[in-house]
Amino acid sequence: MDEKDFLADRFEAHRGHLHAVAYRMLGSTSEADDAVQEAWLRVGRHGADDVENLGGWLTTIVGRVCLNMLRSRNQRAEEPLGVRLPDPVVSRAEPRGPEQEAVLADSVGLALLVVLETLAPAERLAFVLHDLFAVPFDEIAPIVGRTPAATRQLASRARRRVQGTPAPDADLARQRAVVDAFLTAARGGDFAGLLAILDPDVVVRTDWGALRPGEVVRGADAVAGSAITYSRLAGSTRPALVNGAAGFVSYDRNGTPFSVLAFTIADGKVMEIDALSGPDRLAGVDLTVLDD
Repeated sequence: MDEKDFLADRFEAHRGHLHAVAYRMLGSTSEADDAVQEAWLRVGRHGADDVENLGGWLTTIVGRVCLNMLRSRNQRAEEPLGVRLPDPVVSRAEPRGPEQEAVLADSVGLALLVVLETLAPAERLAFVLHDLFAVPFDEIAPIVGRTPAATRQLASRARRRVQGTPAPDADLARQRAVVDAFLTAARGGDFAGLLAILDPDVVVRTDWGALRPGEVVRGADAVAGSAITYSRLAGSTRPALVNGAAGFVSYDRNGTPFSVLAFTIADGKVMEIDALSGPDRLAGVDLTVLDD
């Protein structure tokens, strides 16, 4: 095995971790793939002979690549007006095999990613690397061009934003029971039944991609009405885990995927629903894992 092959093997051993970092930074599975590939190209050009902590070094490289991508995204102002939800990671409601179990264990809630989307690029980097992956501020500071103390403040500002994110119930069975009750009530036009499981301040975010700007609906009454209307559009549904939480994928009358819904359930109530709908947004979501 030559030196380049040896380095490639070492890089591959860290790929899963690097993709997890990039996904939290970018909220896009395809862009996360691009960031990891760019990191490999940089490593391949310069080598890693003098690197003692390869995992930590690679993490900072991916962080720098992602920071540049976020800044470029903001400069181009390429996102449409309205809500843009991160790409969800969909898996079976009943995980099968060690690979799916690993994905589930490494999952991050879609509600958290939505909040991360509102942060400035440097804040997001400082929070993700330090709070989610325990990278010291001394190592993050050179990436953002700040002192360690200023970098700590970036993470602190981000943390205050994130602290408002609802903490979901840890019991997946309880989550699934609430989601099933939501579906049953919506299909039956049971307005009162929906109100019983919706938090009074529930928020629904819908991202239709290029079809139309994203929408936000707030409040139990408005969400209940929208849920009943939505249920009439969808043909069938299939339970799934969306970023590790109970959700479902709906299909139109022809069996084509229509939308992916992620739920944030806390204290037995629906706090938030994030829905990606339409072919434009679903094109970037891997639904093959649900195939029999």
